[in-house]
Amino acid sequence: MSAQDAHEFNVPFRPTVYDGYRSFSYLKAGVDYEEFELDKEFGRAPLYDLGLTEEQADRTRKLIDDSIIISLHDHPAIFPKDVIKDVRAYIRTGREHTSYAGLARSGMTAVFDNMMDGTACVTSKFGWKWDDIIYDLGMRLSDAAHQKYARIAYTTADIREAKEKGQIAIVLSLEAATPIENEVDRIDVLHGFGVRQMGIAYSESNTLGTGLKEPNDGGLTLFGRRAVERMNALGIAIDVSHSSDLTCLDTFEASSKPVFITHAGARSVWNTARMKPDSVLKACAETGGVIGIEAAPHTSLSHDHPQHSLESIMDHFLYCVDVMGIDHVAFGPDTLYGDHVALHKAFAGNLGLAQAHQGPAFTPVEYVAGLDNPTENFYNIVGWLVKRGFSDADIAKVSGGNIMRVLDQVWFG
Repeated sequence: MSAQDAHEFNVPFRPTVYDGYRSFSYLKAGVDYEEFELDKEFGRAPLYDLGLTEEQADRTRKLIDDSIIISLHDHPAIFPKDVIKDVRAYIRTGREHTSYAGLARSGMTAVFDNMMDGTACVTSKFGWKWDDIIYDLGMRLSDAAHQKYARIAYTTADIREAKEKGQIAIVLSLEAATPIENEVDRIDVLHGFGVRQMGIAYSESNTLGTGLKEPNDGGLTLFGRRAVERMNALGIAIDVSHSSDLTCLDTFEASSKPVFITHAGARSVWNTARMKPDSVLKACAETGGVIGIEAAPHTSLSHDHPQHSLESIMDHFLYCVDVMGIDHVAFGPDTLYGDHVALHKAFAGNLGLAQAHQGPAFTPVEYVAGLDNPTENFYNIVGWLVKRGFSDADIAKVSGGNIMRVLDQVWFG
């Protein structure tokens, strides 16, 4: 990547070992698999103007170059240009294309890749099926095995080594444990496939606990407690982002290890079920856990910034730092390459968005200004923190250090 390219996309100059590989390029498109016109990886939305001085921009790049930068929740796949028309057919092929080129310009050291999850409609219209998740995992691992830039992370040593070698570490993750049904040993199978982080429930309840869109909150089930114990024993990080309030609190109590809220915000800032109340935020911090601040369209808005943008998201960040402490906050932007708003429309029924996002009136957007995709997210996040006078130490914590502390406690090896 040239210095001009780096300046154009507001990314650090640190070199990577990315060599131009594109997903599934070892096969013949249109022959071995159905080909779709995919969206842009760069320039889909205008670059966000942080208003940094040259000195601040240089400090931002240096912090990203020198620190371990981790997205606690993203979907770094490229989606079809016409999402409404093509996305279900695209996903049914089982071949979501990872944006290696975009990740190579992102400055990230590691990304928690949550794959298809509730949109995994290879064999079903409604997602979350065991066979579809295994199919997705196998395809991802096969694709990754044909290139050298991205490495699958099984331990924190893998993440640190990726930083040293100019690679990116991909943490295979699931937003909910729904596909295990009532089979606790399936957690072991997922661990064997490389899954190192998993949610309890999504918007709908499952055998483990209550999802956040349900009218009644039953908390964590007895089976859910067994699943938490098994994830602790295996070294799988637990996520409660889409779980109900009581399920979150029960999980913190049941887990012997710190728990993540990988992508959410503060309900006191924006009053929807998708955001977490102070009681959950405080309990997460008290048990050593970390929240990743969410940025998917029309989620983490604020009354001061009801048109979703970096500024809305940082309102949640500042509030969570105040409630939980700087050692318990990070970022899980929940972004992708393509039209995320259209994707929400295409899968509204699967994802329970209407119930989860009911709340104050807001101004709809076509994209979230400043956090549209994984390539640009952390330059803008770190730049925002630099501009507002956060110390290098605190920026390093919230951009990856806090996550590494938890992973060192949860993972093995």
